[in-house]
Amino acid sequence: MSRRLLSTFALPVGAALAAAAVGNQLLCQAAEIPKGEEAGVKEEKMTNTKWWPVKKQKCPTRNDKQCNLAGLWKNDLGSEMYVSKVDDNGNFLGKYHTAVSSAQKPIKTSPLVGSQHLDKDGQCTFGFTVNWKFSDSTAVFVGQCFAEEGEEILQTSWLLREKVDSQSSNWKATRTGQNTFTRMC
Repeated sequence: MSRRLLSTFALPVGAALAAAAVGNQLLCQAAEIPKGEEAGVKEEKMTNTKWWPVKKQKCPTRNDKQCNLAGLWKNDLGSEMYVSKVDDNGNFLGKYHTAVSSAQKPIKTSPLVGSQHLDKDGQCTFGFTVNWKFSDSTAVFVGQCFAEEGEEILQTSWLLREKVDSQSSNWKATRTGQNTFTRMC
């Protein structure tokens, strides 16, 4: 089964919480639910604009030994994430622009807020939340940065909680998936 197809299946919240309770590591990435090829092409045309800050941005200095989340990242589905700066405590703010969505409204850039461990070995873990501005859903991501051979890769997994009308529909309200991000700048 393809990754895209697997990411569209619902995962009951109870199962995710049980996995977390027994110590399984959940790595998260924002809600990316493919709509289909035709919808994806239409969406790409509607959203193919530079949404990140256009002021002259310097790419962060890369250090082979330490991962720095600040900068622009792109995942395997084409979604982009911009982290403005990581403070001395590991907290950060940014913006997320998803390339795919099941929402009926046009995609909008959405804010993210997160935190990372400031490990010296370059293999830091992190987490962030995206509050989608075009749908009634929230996504939570956790992941780990791997800084190897001068390249930084973010391995992530995500949980997406979508609003449902009743408690009897709760079973289909949470989805899960995984993505890999590479640095663009």
